[in-house]
Amino acid sequence: MRNRYATVGLGALLAFATALPAVAEPVDDELVIDGQTMTVRTAAPEGHPFDELLSGWLFREAETRELEADSFQNPGMLYVDRGADIWNTVDGTMGKSCASCHDDAADTMKGVGANYPKWDADAKRPINIELQIDKCRVENMGAEAYKFDAPDQKALTTYIKHQSLGTPVAVDLSQGDLQSWWDRGKEIYYTRTGQLNFACASCHEANSGQYIRADHLSQGQANGFPTYRLKQANMVSLHNRFRGCIRDTRAEFPKAFSDELMALEVYVTWRGTGLSVETPALLANGRRFDRQPRSAP
Repeated sequence: MRNRYATVGLGALLAFATALPAVAEPVDDELVIDGQTMTVRTAAPEGHPFDELLSGWLFREAETRELEADSFQNPGMLYVDRGADIWNTVDGTMGKSCASCHDDAADTMKGVGANYPKWDADAKRPINIELQIDKCRVENMGAEAYKFDAPDQKALTTYIKHQSLGTPVAVDLSQGDLQSWWDRGKEIYYTRTGQLNFACASCHEANSGQYIRADHLSQGQANGFPTYRLKQANMVSLHNRFRGCIRDTRAEFPKAFSDELMALEVYVTWRGTGLSVETPALLANGRRFDRQPRSAP
């Protein structure tokens, strides 16, 4: 029975995809944000399946590309603004804010987000920005860790990552045991799963550039996360996107920050080595929109 449903589901998906324009070539364009030129094309690192890495921005429609390039219009900047407020707000029993230890994020966090995930020697596993925020809140502020995808967690993560705008992604696999987590992430990336029998590579490697669900499949880079998804009118974290993709294969998805998804984050982030951090990037997924000044949600 499961195999029959898998066949029907896959057939329906393929029929839907083939009814649409087959392939979209990435545009030959330059992304400039706040006067900074982003690296949206770069040579792939050794061992990468592609020769050239392409930012997802190159696969977006013209209006989406323009929106990301305009910090005044980009709705994701609302989360950057909120994150700045959180950065300077005292919380917890120790009477501290993020700024109490790290001062001006524009200086102390510049380039930091481009180098995560890192190795956490205490936890003996990789740590991403969200988990680093929680660690600082609990150990240095006496505050509670955020629940996964809490609005303030997304805002503060977006704010910190935005301080690295334009910085090339670079994950140091020599830290601790990070290389073995990369190996595990690679295995997960190519493992087919769910009733549709898809792997990450099925879409973002074998079918990169194909048109599906009113959008074009990119190479699946993580350099723009957290990213603002216009379809949801909300900021979407990387682990939320992982879980959504796994759900779409009709498989059971792991918990956020689980070993499986942390390994996948290490590998997927490495796949974007050399591309600029674009946070907050934009993803349309079929929703058309009117360009208007930002306003609070």
